[in-house]
Amino acid sequence: MRVPTSTPKRFAIGYHPQAEASTLSKIVEIMRKLEEEGLSIVRSAPLCDANLQNEISQKAYDVLIVLGGDGSMLRASHLCAPVDLPLLGINIGSFGFLTEVRDGLLDKAFRRLVEGDFHLEDRMMLRIEHWREGQIVQTWDALNEMSVSRGFDVRPIILQANVDGYLLSKYVADGLLVATASGSTAYALAAGGPILPPELRNILVIPVAPHLSMDRAVVLSEHSYVEVSAHSLHQVVLSVDGQTPVLLEPDDRVKTYAGQNMVSFIRFEDSGYFYRNLALYMERNPSTGN
Repeated sequence: MRVPTSTPKRFAIGYHPQAEASTLSKIVEIMRKLEEEGLSIVRSAPLCDANLQNEISQKAYDVLIVLGGDGSMLRASHLCAPVDLPLLGINIGSFGFLTEVRDGLLDKAFRRLVEGDFHLEDRMMLRIEHWREGQIVQTWDALNEMSVSRGFDVRPIILQANVDGYLLSKYVADGLLVATASGSTAYALAAGGPILPPELRNILVIPVAPHLSMDRAVVLSEHSYVEVSAHSLHQVVLSVDGQTPVLLEPDDRVKTYAGQNMVSFIRFEDSGYFYRNLALYMERNPSTGN
């Protein structure tokens, strides 16, 4: 973790476009608290709002406060990473591996925030390139993972993974994930991958439901790159951080490597917060409502 170089003065609040009334009332409360701390430059809008996105790209704010769960934090990370805008997550969703503040602790958190009493936790992002016939079709940045997986057909596909130009393995599986340390507690965890501390800059390769294939995750250096290609007559799709899938054609390649952008999360707790959250969520899955 690193210490911020200045005290934030300009804040934006982002939230899911379909936020419930309770979330909207919470935003009013947060804006009031920030104004009580002497701040006047505070704006709130859905994360999909074009004006908010443009202002973020123009570096109009010092901090983006995000209300929601990890899904909202993922959306916000894609906006903030290119301009190095720190994120503060307030957990009102199910999972909170990426969020920092729980409801009920807002007063103390905002007091420390405006005083600059926090640390920044930098997390690596992946750069994903979709190649077709020797040309890049599209590129993305991912905080968690990219996945190449089967589409509508409920049957395994054949995938090949090369690392630094050398064959790693061929898989018969439902899919293959290439993930960051942040992503190790997301889809990769469900697929049986290892859990990595979030500050590590490693790349994970994890098969999803492999059949008579290598079933172990592989941990790579940040300097490696992975190329995944599909050899199947069935539908194959590419998805980045759970976004809308892109249909892959035969002989398409997906290249993944450590990107230049990083996401900076505001942290008030010591570095042990990650393990405390891990124990909490592993013992009790909040998605079940229990």
